[in-house]
Amino acid sequence: MQRDYPLERVRNFGIIAHIDAGKTTTSERVLFYTGVTHKIGEVHEGDTVTDWMEQERERGITITAAAITCFWTPSYVADKNDKEKKVRFNVIDTPGHIDFTAEVKRSLRVLDGAVVVFDGVAGVEPQSETNWRYADEGKVPRICFINKLDRMGASFEFSYKSILERLNKNAVRMQIPIGLEEKFEGVIDLLKMKAYYFEGEKGIVVVEKEIPADYLEDAKKYRHELIERIVEQDDVLMSEYLEGKEIPMDALKKTLRKAVIANKIFPVLTGSALKNKGVQLVLDAVVDYLPSPLDIPPIVAINPETNEPVPRHSSDEEPFSALVFKLQTDPFVGQLAFFRVYSGTVEAGSYIYNSTTGSRERLSRIVRLQADKREEVKKVFAGEIAAAVGMKDARTSHTLCDEKSPVVLEPIKFADPVISMRIEPNTKADQEKMGMALKRLSDEDPTFRIKSDMETGETVIMGMGELQLEIMVDRMKREFSVGATVGKPQVAYKETIQGEAEVENKYIKQTGGRGQYGHVKITVKPMKPLVEGAKIPKNTKRYEDFEFVNSIKGGVIPQEYIPAVEKGLREGLERGVVAGFRIVNVSCDLIYGSYHDVDSSEIAFKIAASQAVQEAARKAKPVLLEPIMKVEVVTPERFMGDVTGHLNSKRGEVQGVSDRGMAKVVEAKVPLSEMFGYITTLRSMTEGRASFNMEFSHYAPVPPNVALGIIEARK
Repeated sequence: MQRDYPLERVRNFGIIAHIDAGKTTTSERVLFYTGVTHKIGEVHEGDTVTDWMEQERERGITITAAAITCFWTPSYVADKNDKEKKVRFNVIDTPGHIDFTAEVKRSLRVLDGAVVVFDGVAGVEPQSETNWRYADEGKVPRICFINKLDRMGASFEFSYKSILERLNKNAVRMQIPIGLEEKFEGVIDLLKMKAYYFEGEKGIVVVEKEIPADYLEDAKKYRHELIERIVEQDDVLMSEYLEGKEIPMDALKKTLRKAVIANKIFPVLTGSALKNKGVQLVLDAVVDYLPSPLDIPPIVAINPETNEPVPRHSSDEEPFSALVFKLQTDPFVGQLAFFRVYSGTVEAGSYIYNSTTGSRERLSRIVRLQADKREEVKKVFAGEIAAAVGMKDARTSHTLCDEKSPVVLEPIKFADPVISMRIEPNTKADQEKMGMALKRLSDEDPTFRIKSDMETGETVIMGMGELQLEIMVDRMKREFSVGATVGKPQVAYKETIQGEAEVENKYIKQTGGRGQYGHVKITVKPMKPLVEGAKIPKNTKRYEDFEFVNSIKGGVIPQEYIPAVEKGLREGLERGVVAGFRIVNVSCDLIYGSYHDVDSSEIAFKIAASQAVQEAARKAKPVLLEPIMKVEVVTPERFMGDVTGHLNSKRGEVQGVSDRGMAKVVEAKVPLSEMFGYITTLRSMTEGRASFNMEFSHYAPVPPNVALGIIEARK
């Protein structure tokens, strides 16, 4: 079976943005113009294709990333039926709300490019910055789309300037708008020096005209800037340009494409998705400038047997390797595991190897998704995105590969939860179903975690924000018919140490017959951040917030007991010494110990290590840590003094104040514990005219007087 589209005509890209910048509206236009739907769904009417969950349609927000396959013939191609010019799009519409940031992170990991949507009134907003940072981490090429130019207060220049100042200096205008607000009519393409208008039903007909005389001077000036930025990327073009030669359009587009793929230029386009203006030109830009799977460097995997790096190219001829990036419970077919194929091919009905767990599984069915509709496929090729039905062991970040040529792809890293809530089932029947429902939901979303409180026997759910936990409880009720009562949201505190300590501990139990003997000596100190490019020593195991150093010499503790010591240390850090919260960012060095030929066992060493690390933590200046949030408040100027004063009273630090149209934007860092119910206070303080955004920034030590209150409340 042959692939129906060559790899150079495949684009895997995502649509990412801050909440309410118009991602889903843009995605719906993409579906309409590519012929997937014959009616445009609107967020405000609750009939969108990509927001297909009930909660998404009710709340008008995106919760889960939706994957869509569609086809596009660039609008400048005369014959729309020319199969040689058609391009396959695998598009992912991602959430904008900070509570669902994991969806953006995992989507960017498997995509080759992104369209970043900005609100033409607000410009760059907090979540735009977070998403941009995720894209930087993944070296994902981007196109910027300044949307909503039909809105009151829209300003292309303000939004463009905010991209340059807050995201990247390498952004460059490729288009400028014709008119703004209710006078917004179309866009000018600076490369082609043509004006484009969108006519017919839903703006489906793209009409090319000459640039209106009022805009000609600006267009020439900005085109000059654009051409300069492009020719800077190529010495030959640069010298031709300096000699005054006219650079051919093909050469400009080719050089711009290379620069976009190398993240050296970020083209800025504009329009209004709601008013059906400009989206087709964004799709053309995706074809022209975003990479195909062939344009991205081979992914580097690790051979699990030798720990050596193995490059895997985007080729059907190489051994199969794929990364599972998302699980989703489908009401019709059960669990779907979305995966991106990096190399090789895989057929439905074949067996695949999960190198993360070491298990084999049969891939019974493969589907390609049009959001909530499914299309069965027999075979998936390199560079494609698809979903497997009914895989039992696959989880987010797992690597699927060919058993004869095993590799492990780098897993996706997710942030730790910052908020928790106690949850109780309403009836005995609910109790039985709740465990399964919570496990399913935590498999789907790696930032949603569950733990049992050993002391009270209660179940605690943890996540990135109140909205995420509220939606998870709502989904339990609707999808799994589980009735539950939840407690008040709680802050997910952590503990750490600020000093060093050395502790020796023996665990000895001599009874009749075989006893227990474990003896360890450890030092603990704060874990230092890893310097980029530094190698981790062979005797060190480093995790995200824990480091284990094995400094045992001459076999004073036999090798077979070392893993038990590490396990004991980790378990000992689970329960903190200040207020019972998990201890993080600790480096534990096992420096000495002894064993008994008969009585020593793994369990004895595990207990000895666990007790030792608890004692060491008490001696090493333990402190409580709390999540600090980055808060942005948009308020009319006359309330600014009240807003900043109130934030200061909440232990907040105001970082800066800027203008956004007629409003003021206050940026601050505030502890999460002070932000519960903030929206109500803010509205009453500002006559309902202010709004705020909040996202996680970092963990910081809790002031001693506040820590005392938290410790008291835990007793």
